[in-house]
Amino acid sequence: MPWLSRRQLISSAACAGALAAVARNGTAADYPTRPIRLVIPYAAGGSGDQIGRPWVDGMASQLGPAFAENIGGAGGAIGAAAVAREKPDGYTLLLGNGSTQVIIPLAERPAYSAGDFRAIYRLVSSALVFAIHPSVPAQDLQTLIAYAKVNPGRLSYGTPGVGTGNHLVGEMFKRQAGGLDIVHIPYRGVAPATNDLVSGQIPLLIAVMSIQLRQLSRAGKIRLLAVTTDTRLSAAQEIPTAAESGMPELRYEGWFGLFAPSLTPDSIVDRIALSTRAVMADPALQAAYRSQGLEPDSQSSPDMFQRIVEATSASLAPVIKSIGLRSG
Repeated sequence: MPWLSRRQLISSAACAGALAAVARNGTAADYPTRPIRLVIPYAAGGSGDQIGRPWVDGMASQLGPAFAENIGGAGGAIGAAAVAREKPDGYTLLLGNGSTQVIIPLAERPAYSAGDFRAIYRLVSSALVFAIHPSVPAQDLQTLIAYAKVNPGRLSYGTPGVGTGNHLVGEMFKRQAGGLDIVHIPYRGVAPATNDLVSGQIPLLIAVMSIQLRQLSRAGKIRLLAVTTDTRLSAAQEIPTAAESGMPELRYEGWFGLFAPSLTPDSIVDRIALSTRAVMADPALQAAYRSQGLEPDSQSSPDMFQRIVEATSASLAPVIKSIGLRSG
């Protein structure tokens, strides 16, 4: 093999670098070549569908076909764990939230770790709401507390599962009210829990605020007592906050967003994030989210979303430890 001059070596190295750059850019440019699957880790018909499926529809004009798949159970852990095991190629994403990305990994016996994922884009921030069956003689949180105290063990509350933010807020509510005797009933998703609330099978539900719950409230089938955000929701000004209801420490602002397996390449993550930002800029989509009591995020990014996840983890870790939460 002949010796190469210094100039030839430099030229050869430059060519190699250029080819590598072309290869990297080509990989990003070629993505996607088949439909993208978004796993919603809750049963069909709940708030996860109302948040994730509009994103799926919007992606058609950005990255091509996408579809949603509901994999419910264990408060979101089953669906999230399934995505964590997928090939990190950008073709399977997770609609994650504080429950799947923070609470479950911090609980005892977690099904996966927070490090199994990387954040892509926060779609919306959300509030949890306390909803009761009309048979419960309570008009606000304080009268609900009073009723629970004189009827120990007779009340139960439903959530989408053990280890969800809903579950955590329920336990915070019981503790901050002086140790109420209220039984937790975990479901595979908010939809079946809502059905049981409407039928009177459970008296109390803690759920992500949604247009369905507002419609049921307007029809007199349920009663919405309070939301867990610091301020009232712009689309539901009639519902007081927990702080206004005499529980200033009962605060929880949730979020839903896109996550990928941890080894997914930067080029693909950035491509999804930029396309999602374009989808989220649609005024009609923003209005649809706000009508449900959700606040859309049109300026998110992988780094910004990761910082939100880490801040949520730091704030909830002491609470999770204090109640000895175990993943379902």
